[in-house]
Amino acid sequence: MTLRQTAYAKINLALHVRRRREDGYHELETLFAFVDAGDELSASPASADSLRVVGEFGGALDDPFGNIVAKALHSLPHGSGWAVTLEKNLPVAAGLGGGSADAGAIFRMVRDSHGLPEDWHARAAQLGADVPACVESVACIGRGTGTELEPIANDLAGTPVLLVNPRIPLATGPVFKAWDGVDRGPMEGENLRQMALAGRNDLEAPALTLVPEIGDVLAALARTGAWLTRMSGSGATCFALYDTPELRDAAKAAMPAEWWTLAGALR
Repeated sequence: MTLRQTAYAKINLALHVRRRREDGYHELETLFAFVDAGDELSASPASADSLRVVGEFGGALDDPFGNIVAKALHSLPHGSGWAVTLEKNLPVAAGLGGGSADAGAIFRMVRDSHGLPEDWHARAAQLGADVPACVESVACIGRGTGTELEPIANDLAGTPVLLVNPRIPLATGPVFKAWDGVDRGPMEGENLRQMALAGRNDLEAPALTLVPEIGDVLAALARTGAWLTRMSGSGATCFALYDTPELRDAAKAAMPAEWWTLAGALR
């Protein structure tokens, strides 16, 4: 039997950096949301675990054994070996939690086939700050380093969304290092839409200093009739939310051909 899961693209509707912690990490408040598309994973029984990476961005993962998918597989009891194929459709180092989403898909495969251990959340957090949220892949609030999750009513499910990346990888570390250290306050609002509109991405400004092309993407999206445009995570992917699929699709068609785009809907 072959197991299949989509690794849903993660976006941060808001990302507030509150302070630098004594352990060197940053205290965050973020609004996680997920798009109904992303990487695709499949797993079949095998004598030993293996990982094959294909897809448009598969070449960016040059160390399959150090890949977070392999680490996720190794961290969970799943019976005999699994031959895993990862179709890498999301750009790497793009603010979409691509690797974390891939790991989250592995967790769901193990949950469906064998059940997850009671400490699955801790195991997920050890792999990366976004991984716990990506296991469920539903809208939620993340605090701490992003691993402390709170449920939130999802009044944005089904909202048309467009993702755009200028095809420039951007590592998270340098973006956090360039943050100015100013706490601009907590997230506010009573539902997902209010919190998104009132929120911000505190990493947008430092990311722009490293990849000015992010500004070109945001400017292009601002001209498309979206009710919210923002950079996701530490960049360089930006997103736009629309009232109708027609507006989203027209916006996708208007983007420069050399940019990566993905049209979908929020889960």
